[in-house]
Amino acid sequence: MTYPLGRNVLLSSVGFDRLFDAIEQMNSVEVGNKAQSYPPYNILKINERDYAIEIAVAGFKGDEIDITSEGNKLTVVGKVKAGQAGEYLHKGIANRDFSHDFTLAETVVVRSADMENGLLIIKLENIIPEEKLPRKILIGGNSKLIVEEMKEAA
Repeated sequence: MTYPLGRNVLLSSVGFDRLFDAIEQMNSVEVGNKAQSYPPYNILKINERDYAIEIAVAGFKGDEIDITSEGNKLTVVGKVKAGQAGEYLHKGIANRDFSHDFTLAETVVVRSADMENGLLIIKLENIIPEEKLPRKILIGGNSKLIVEEMKEAA
């Protein structure tokens, strides 16, 4: 997703659903930084808890891709191994080294990674601790405060 605010900024964040978080992320990027466009990727929100990152990795083998999750940073690195047999008469599929960092919310964990149909699919889950779930505070009789968890509409 590209959000123009006077400059092109590419968000690589998962789990930040609030507008203010997105604006803060965009504003923290230096003006001289360019949005990374290779390899192309999608960020999917499957439901309120589950996300997926799809990265187009056509031409890469599984052992040429390294995925690391450390803190709130997910790093995907692709390194092409030499040894291609033959000579290209036309090379239209980009197959070069890449490194891409994604910023994850504190509550997002990496669940799995698979390669399917030329896509690297990284599945993520947003696990919100019970104490951070939204709560509705009801005011009852005798100045008694009752805290009731909000139920999600199905």
